[in-house]
Amino acid sequence: MDELVTVNIESLITDLALILTLGAISSIIFKRLKQPVVLGYIVAGFIASPHFALSPSVAVEANIEFWAQIGIIVLLFSLGLEFSFKKLLSVGGSAIVTTLILVLGMMGLGFMVGRFMGFQMDDSIFLGGMLSTSSTTIILKALTDLGMRQRRYVSMIFAVLIVEDLVAVVLLVILSSIAINEHVSSDQMIASILKLTFFLIIWFIVGIFMLPTMFKRFKRMISDETMLIIAMGLCFLMAVFSVSSGFSMALGAFVMGSILAGTSESKRIERIITPVKDLFGAVFFISVGMMVDPKIIIENAGTIALLATVVILGMITFGTVGMLATGQPLKQAIESGFTLTQIGEFSFIIANTGMALGVLDAKIYPIIVTVSVITTFTTPFFIKQADPFYQHLERHLPSSWRRIIDGYSSNARESEHSETWHIWRNVTKRYAVRLLLYSVFVVALIILSRTYVKPWLLSVLDDRYERIVWSVGMLTVISPFIYAIMTPRMRPSEREILLEKSGKVSLVPQVVLTVISIIVSLGFVMAVLQGVYSSATAVGMAVILFVVTAVLMAPLFKKRIQKLEQRFINNANERENRRTGRANSLVNNMHLAYITVGEGCPFVGEKLRNADLRKRYGVNVSSIDRRGTLYPAPNGDMRVFPGDTLGVVGTEEQIGRMLPIVENNEAPAHATTEGEMRFIHFTLDERNPIVHHTLRTARLREEYQALLVAIERPDEKGNVHYITPEPDVHFQVGDTLWLAGNMDRMAQLLPDTP
Repeated sequence: MDELVTVNIESLITDLALILTLGAISSIIFKRLKQPVVLGYIVAGFIASPHFALSPSVAVEANIEFWAQIGIIVLLFSLGLEFSFKKLLSVGGSAIVTTLILVLGMMGLGFMVGRFMGFQMDDSIFLGGMLSTSSTTIILKALTDLGMRQRRYVSMIFAVLIVEDLVAVVLLVILSSIAINEHVSSDQMIASILKLTFFLIIWFIVGIFMLPTMFKRFKRMISDETMLIIAMGLCFLMAVFSVSSGFSMALGAFVMGSILAGTSESKRIERIITPVKDLFGAVFFISVGMMVDPKIIIENAGTIALLATVVILGMITFGTVGMLATGQPLKQAIESGFTLTQIGEFSFIIANTGMALGVLDAKIYPIIVTVSVITTFTTPFFIKQADPFYQHLERHLPSSWRRIIDGYSSNARESEHSETWHIWRNVTKRYAVRLLLYSVFVVALIILSRTYVKPWLLSVLDDRYERIVWSVGMLTVISPFIYAIMTPRMRPSEREILLEKSGKVSLVPQVVLTVISIIVSLGFVMAVLQGVYSSATAVGMAVILFVVTAVLMAPLFKKRIQKLEQRFINNANERENRRTGRANSLVNNMHLAYITVGEGCPFVGEKLRNADLRKRYGVNVSSIDRRGTLYPAPNGDMRVFPGDTLGVVGTEEQIGRMLPIVENNEAPAHATTEGEMRFIHFTLDERNPIVHHTLRTARLREEYQALLVAIERPDEKGNVHYITPEPDVHFQVGDTLWLAGNMDRMAQLLPDTP
């Protein structure tokens, strides 16, 4: 037995060493070719597979599957960290409508194509899911390489990709449910969606109340090492809890990442887990490449060509139609459609899930991988073809059609920017969110009470007294939440604007929403009393409780609910509040905000004295946090570098004006796609070619296309000083140089570069 365990461990390490070595080599090659590294990992997986006879292959493919499953969990967790529920709420209805049209259209098209090609029902359903979402990674890389990140339509594309990620997670749950139940049932599908919604909200509420509070209380004791352990522990804990609730591990990891994304520690967690994500993500994509079988690809060349065509034409069509349906101009709609012409990460995850559940034909996996590779390579081409296609369409589109499209787009934008419409939309959204959150919380309390409290009371009390104690106790607990559901409110500022615009405030929407809230509230009371008392008694007690809650207990409940909601809102917006300083008021409308400096910040590399932030923006810098080291009350000689977190004191308006400028991460307008422009720092060693040279003789600009921003030099006591770059300054071993310039050329100076 001991010998068997030893062999398994050896094979596990041997296989891991092989795939990581191949992954490293292929990533370097694909980076040099300026192609997505993901494609390099897929090629490495193919080389490590038994399908490629010219190189050693893995001993036990199950070993790689083990690492790949961890990779999926970590990938979804990191994706959740970039997501956040607040970001979803901020993308607006246009992105949601566009995404639904795109995803549903591609799913239907993929399903029909699958059935046409003779695939089984489950295979066709999973095929539709795999073809329905675009690749965030590939689109971001393509737009960056083409220098098109500043185009007007790009912000809308990113909003669609955010919603697509969430829809893909929901698809993963639904497809898994279909696979487990072995048939498609509309009732089961609806039940799965409702169950998913219920658990998402409960996890979200509990997480928002607990995690930010925990991070605040133990902040000084949580080092980077401890934070990594906490983050990964929470990730795997939620993954396990998700499975016990009937969902996938990937969903739990995504949800935990989304919860942590709203905390002030999200950026720190994102930074800390990046090496873990890169490692296991690479293993996952390598495992994808191992599924590629050249024989299957050759045998199914026609199928691959057809599916690639379906992806490209389908994404263009549904993406454009979705954008037009939400009132986007024709040009932006076409540009958006042409940008979404690929499939990527989630397609692999969905395929992997289908394979793991045993419902997906093994030959479909390499087909989908090949389609993804093809559409990845064609993405830049189609992005560049969007404008010529629009010009051609504009010349040949009938004038009547053009007037209809322009008129619809104009009316949609006018309606969306109407102040009255905007206010009623916000009021309705707020009512709906409150109703949904409180309702789910009350349902959870009732379910938990019936499951655990009621049986315990029955074991210690007589049946008659047990019913009384349970119903009274349950109603007492949920009464504050019933009050919150029954009393939706319009803000005074909103009422004033409506009065100013129309001279009166229509009571119809408020009455309708209030009546709905009261009906839901009475329904919950009846749910507690039903089965405990007769129907007539339950109705009578419900009415009495309603009156008591609405009249007598209103002042107490109002105060408690407001305090509860304020804590929830502060926790949910903790990251944003810390960034803007809104929740950190000092005196006389002064706030303390913590702003992270981006690479595009105009005063990067300057001394605080020269940046003159007080004169430019009216703010004062109270601290600088650099790579975990805090510099309180920095003097004017301290320089500002990308990644620094500035503690800034100012009014809300001053901080608001400064935020987009300091956080700017965009490349300068004169940037070129010939090489990657970066701001880097590294420490000189004896082998570096510029050691002992002066700034004049090192020829950094001429030889390496680099601009020296600052020199960081330790003294004999280990204290760090910044030296102004003068032409005659000598570079010494141990100096840390801060350079901006062409990454390909500056790479020759890095310590690990031969």
